[in-house]
Amino acid sequence: MMATDAGHPGRPNEDFAGAVPAGMVLVDGAGGIAGADRVCRHGVSWYATRLGGAVLGALSQDRSLREVLAESIVRVTDEHRDTCDVADPISPYAAVAILRFSGGLVEHLVLGDAVAVVGRAGGGEPLVAHDARELVIARDFETRLKSVAEGSDEYRRLLRELRAHRNHPGGYWVAKDDPRAVDEAIVGSCPADEVTVAALLSNGASRLVDTFALTGWAGLLRLLAAEGPEEIIRRVREAEARADVATDDATIICRG
Repeated sequence: MMATDAGHPGRPNEDFAGAVPAGMVLVDGAGGIAGADRVCRHGVSWYATRLGGAVLGALSQDRSLREVLAESIVRVTDEHRDTCDVADPISPYAAVAILRFSGGLVEHLVLGDAVAVVGRAGGGEPLVAHDARELVIARDFETRLKSVAEGSDEYRRLLRELRAHRNHPGGYWVAKDDPRAVDEAIVGSCPADEVTVAALLSNGASRLVDTFALTGWAGLLRLLAAEGPEEIIRRVREAEARADVATDDATIICRG
């Protein structure tokens, strides 16, 4: 099952999700600020879609998930290296979450603030893979960003300062132009016969748990099984409206 909803009216959805028999991938694209089109003419949605497609095409190969993602980053970067400034801090980048089903295992990889959740037999707590480093760093900038006009020179300067922490020691790690970022990805696996359901969520969808605390990860999986991914996104939108929080692209893909 899959559901997605654009968080910004009038703007393209910058999430990508897809599945093949060997597994699933979710790419949560990000990066643009004013003037980004002068840096990359393709845009965030293009980057997310190309990266997700490259990962899906390589999932069945006998390589580690880190190798699959690293080679996909190189492939997509090479596609626009000659036309765009791929190393500029405001060029497109993305969080990535991958699940692969092979060899009696369910493997996961998470790079950035996307989330992988794997429910296990026996009713215990699910396995949850997520990386909070970007969220921790972003909190330091939230107050300053709220105090200046969105789109102003100071607002853009602060965003550039925040993005300067990306793919650097002591910062946070995402898919962009440097494949070495995958060394910081969270990876793991569990026996397939212990898995009841597996899901990937963009950070816009995981808000139901990690921002609004309206349920836990086990509760989210139960809701997913009973009502489907559309209901989770609907509840996220309701919570955003109550809290007067800006919406974000929200995507969930799962396999039971």
